[in-house]
Amino acid sequence: MATMRQIRTRIRVAGNIAQITGAMEMVAAARLKRAQDRVTAARPYVSSMGEIVAQIVRRSRDLPANPLMEPPSNGSVGILAITGDRGLCGSYNSGVIRRTMDLVREVGAEHARLVVIGRKGAAFFGRRGFDVLNAPIEDAGRLGFAEAQATANYLIDEFLQRRFQRILIVYTRFISPIAQEPTVEPFLPMAPGAEADGAAGNEQKIIAEPPLAVLASRLIPRYLTTRVYQAMLESAASEHGARMTSMSSATDNASKMISTLTLELNRARQAAITKEISEIVSGAEALKS
Repeated sequence: MATMRQIRTRIRVAGNIAQITGAMEMVAAARLKRAQDRVTAARPYVSSMGEIVAQIVRRSRDLPANPLMEPPSNGSVGILAITGDRGLCGSYNSGVIRRTMDLVREVGAEHARLVVIGRKGAAFFGRRGFDVLNAPIEDAGRLGFAEAQATANYLIDEFLQRRFQRILIVYTRFISPIAQEPTVEPFLPMAPGAEADGAAGNEQKIIAEPPLAVLASRLIPRYLTTRVYQAMLESAASEHGARMTSMSSATDNASKMISTLTLELNRARQAAITKEISEIVSGAEALKS
């Protein structure tokens, strides 16, 4: 049985942990609010831009094919995985890593080439000998539009040089602060048929200047950049939400531990007092006899 000094030490340690996790929860909650606002603002923009691109593709089918829509006959499968730089965020990193591993097994490890954002994912795949390419952006802590543009341009260049047959993005879609979903989306080649079908119901008349072929060649790379940017925003919001939830649970567990240890301390103190009283009574009885 633990002594009262050991129990007090455990209570003090649990209290310090509760203070740390509580502070981390508040920081994550503040960052989540900003990240959630950015995700909410980006989703309609990306959706509307996708509809416009789909309509341009529908009207330019008689024009020369865009190389970003033509899958190469050979090449590896590129997988862009977006993880975090730090832990203490529940299953956020493990969910993306697990989904990426499932994709690697599907396509075959010899055909998969990884582009990883986030130190947690890079360390995991690097230690296991996977073919991890040097991404333009490696730290998940600084993900803005400039970083998304650099990443998208890198993937587009690799695809145009026929190093990748197709490219997939693995990220965590933000649903709510307590719910995030690891998601896989095709990135390249673009699928004009599926996008055109999705925009067929919102068909609008387009007056384009410059011509559609030129407009498509300029608009499609920007649309791909916005998709990478949206995946980064979703991942950032998911990480903050997962960390806030995880730290909230840790704080609650620490509080419960303090309550349990306090009860144990009171019992130990009462047992010590009872023992001392018994010894005094026994001593008094011995003196009478």
